[in-house]
Amino acid sequence: MAPPPPASMPLGQRLIHLAQTLQFGWFVGHLTLLFCSLRYSLSYITFNSYSRWARFSYRTAFVAAAATYGIVVYKALRARSRAGNRPQPGALSLLADENVQYLLMALVWLFGRQVPLALLPFTVYSVFHVATYTRANLIPTIQPPQQAPAGAASPGGRPATKPNALADTIGRFVKEYYDASMTLVASLEIFLWFRVLFSASILTKGSWILLAIYTVFVRARYSQSTFVQAAVGHGVRRVDALVAGQNTPPAARQAWETLKGYGEKVTDSTDLNRYVGAQGPAAKKAQ
Repeated sequence: MAPPPPASMPLGQRLIHLAQTLQFGWFVGHLTLLFCSLRYSLSYITFNSYSRWARFSYRTAFVAAAATYGIVVYKALRARSRAGNRPQPGALSLLADENVQYLLMALVWLFGRQVPLALLPFTVYSVFHVATYTRANLIPTIQPPQQAPAGAASPGGRPATKPNALADTIGRFVKEYYDASMTLVASLEIFLWFRVLFSASILTKGSWILLAIYTVFVRARYSQSTFVQAAVGHGVRRVDALVAGQNTPPAARQAWETLKGYGEKVTDSTDLNRYVGAQGPAAKKAQ
């Protein structure tokens, strides 16, 4: 993330300088997504989710999501191009990028039927992206850091600056709730898979295509996110505990073991890391 404009510039010029960056467009996209998600949520809880404004809010939220992840992907490709000695990634390498995956899913949700639950993972990500950008760029631009009293110095030997109360509060919020929020996102994405599966089971139009696409997405997330792996493991252990009960019919227990074994085989055979040479799962969130 680019640093804020120099404090020596007037406020108006600092704001203009900030607004001209691609990162600011990324921030505006996430902010738009938050506002549209809130507007759509109000329509949803009042049983008015197919009104004109609700449909507009839903579609605009995913336009904003596609724009933000598109910016990140564009910046990554531009950085590789400027490096010169690094070859451009192939199709599989691109698809293994979690930002590309979220970009594609945003487009799928944008042009598909309304699935309200699909907004929630994007909304959680946007909360943290907006908070991080506000802390690192917006606040220092509006209120540049002031030097601490004479004699104070940072650990690196540079002059210390006075802490900003709002920035510190935002930093504590991000640090305290990051892991819990990423766990929530992982659980929402898995629950959403069952929601799509239910639509496919009742033969909703286009649901089988959506199920295939979203299954590939969830499989990729499982490879890359320790939070998704933990959520899946937690769910498997809960089912294990249920079927281990004395009241569980042997046929049900056997069916679960068969299903679990089949799932493990499919997971091993569809590991994308085998084909792109990627590293193991990462705990970072998408940008």
